Amino acid sequence: MDVAQYNRKAWDHQVEQGNRWTIPVSEAVISEARAGRWHVVLTPQKPVPSSWFPKLAGLKVLGLASGGGQQAPIMAAAGAHVTVLDNSPKQLEQDQFVARRDGLLITSILGDMRDLSRFAPESFDLVFNPCSMSFISEAHTVFEQVHHVLKPNGRLLCGFTNPVRFIFDEEELSKRKLLIKHKLPYKDSTHLSSEDLEKLRLANEPFICSHSLEDLFAGQLKAGFTITDMYEDTDDECLLSEYLPSYFATRAEKC
Repeated sequence: MDVAQYNRKAWDHQVEQGNRWTIPVSEAVISEARAGRWHVVLTPQKPVPSSWFPKLAGLKVLGLASGGGQQAPIMAAAGAHVTVLDNSPKQLEQDQFVARRDGLLITSILGDMRDLSRFAPESFDLVFNPCSMSFISEAHTVFEQVHHVLKPNGRLLCGFTNPVRFIFDEEELSKRKLLIKHKLPYKDSTHLSSEDLEKLRLANEPFICSHSLEDLFAGQLKAGFTITDMYEDTDDECLLSEYLPSYFATRAEKC
């Protein structure tokens, strides 16, 4: 099975179903961003610290797997030159909806986050990657590709799901029950029964997988980044967040 192709269709369906990460920001949010009052998220709730960003005016930003009409339009309204690469046509269309509505310029490109070869070396000042590594297995490939397209001293801002989340049975977690079921590293395509996989397909749920902390931290270091800061976050919609931070984000700079 081509998981990327499956997830493309699944995220298109998520747009139709109104997933919270597919709902475009309002005109009021864009107006505030134009006035210099803005924030974006890499993880479910905590705003990215303003200190993580250079001045956005004129900055060349790649929103990596960040379609949905949320982060990219805000950064564009704040003055950045924003390109978004995403695997879902309908997620990209959410950005273009806001761009048309509010007079913004956003370049939208359909593609796989593991292949940035269409971009010239040192094309971007900043790469902004909200939680999306859970949809691909090759985190190290993404870090290597990002390093290639970033300018010297460019920044990579990433959000991640805490790997510990994946040891729990997802269906039980949705019922607010913590049932340890899976060994790590986890993949829907290898850990679930054919019956459970079919349930995901019928619900148009994307397939997900886990990464070790070594994958996520050492992967950035080995690709040539220096990690300069991080923070943890929770999600009020997830029971696990009552016990530990279920997400975290990192700021890294190209050496």
